[in-house]
Amino acid sequence: MNATAKPLAGLKVIELGTLIAGPFAARICAEFGAEVIKVEAPDGGDPLRKWRKLYEGTSLWWFVQARNKKSITLNLKHEAGRAVLKKLLGEADILIENFRPGVLEKLGLGWDVLHALNPKLVMVRLSGFGQSGPLKDQPGFGAVGESMGGLRYITGFEDRPPVRTGISIGDSIAALWGVIGALMALRHREVNGGSGQVVDVALYEAIFAMMESMVPEFDVFGFIRERSGNIMPGITPSSIHTSSDGKHVQIGANGDAIFKRFMQAIDRQDLADDPTLASNDGRDGRRDELYGVIDRWVGSLPLAQVLDTLGQAEVPASRIFSAEDMFSDPQYLAREMFLSAKLPDGKPFKMPGIVPKLSDTPGGVEWTGPELGEHNQEVLHALGYSAAQIAALKADGAL
Repeated sequence: MNATAKPLAGLKVIELGTLIAGPFAARICAEFGAEVIKVEAPDGGDPLRKWRKLYEGTSLWWFVQARNKKSITLNLKHEAGRAVLKKLLGEADILIENFRPGVLEKLGLGWDVLHALNPKLVMVRLSGFGQSGPLKDQPGFGAVGESMGGLRYITGFEDRPPVRTGISIGDSIAALWGVIGALMALRHREVNGGSGQVVDVALYEAIFAMMESMVPEFDVFGFIRERSGNIMPGITPSSIHTSSDGKHVQIGANGDAIFKRFMQAIDRQDLADDPTLASNDGRDGRRDELYGVIDRWVGSLPLAQVLDTLGQAEVPASRIFSAEDMFSDPQYLAREMFLSAKLPDGKPFKMPGIVPKLSDTPGGVEWTGPELGEHNQEVLHALGYSAAQIAALKADGAL
């Protein structure tokens, strides 16, 4: 095997996704070597191409989300367009789609049809509420999944309404579950001799699965976790504090030995030696007192001094990073978390690095998000279509 091969090399992934969840799942596959063919509608393609900050009419997000992907256009309402897709799926390993349940079935592309066409195909289905249940036909974006899954309820301050986390985290977490499920299904296929199967990911369930001890705490104690601002309820001390120069720092000193080192570092040996504070339950019972002590200490010093003191004491802490902070941070730079690329007109720009880091078969970026239909000729020619046939499909409105 080629020592530089990426771990998913040889896999063919067809993406029928738009916006975030499906495309992010496919992006991960593409970064680690799968051939990802993104199928877009001919009339504008993925709406993400026009989301957030645009450069020369195209979203900067698009260049990242679609990196390493091939873009083809297919009109799936056209019989000939569906025929091309079936040819693609006949030789594919994974299909990733995030349509509302029932859309593919109405197009004659349901699981029964596709499984008969290609028994080895793994179908990743990302939707708001899953492929079953009373809500399956309802539209559901990430914000809805975050709300129903429990995340929004516990996010924010107790005296204010719930808030969002700042990114579309519901979609992204669902995408990760989709990739995990696809890799499990592939292992079953390759190692256990199984056939392809459906990976059914609901956005609300993707969030719900991350809700830690919420279920048993309610079931056993009737306890409902509420919004708690910046602190970790029941785990003390862990919160955000503001320095004398107006900067914010997260301090996590909730380990027993860490707490003791922290108190010693800020000249509070009395609290370091207090037996009632030696374990988390005792500290949490005196939460307000301890946060007052920490607030006053942090508030008396500039951020640089706070971080220096905490670093010497080996207390987990970090400034609250903005994008500007990240760009010059030694840790980010050492881990190659900013990759250099070029926009279509040659302008250089930075894009996020690859996660996770694999020691022997790392992922990488070969090209940025493509133009709409950029790979029509290449992909269709590989399927056996002649130049004349491709031209006819385009003239007929199938491409």
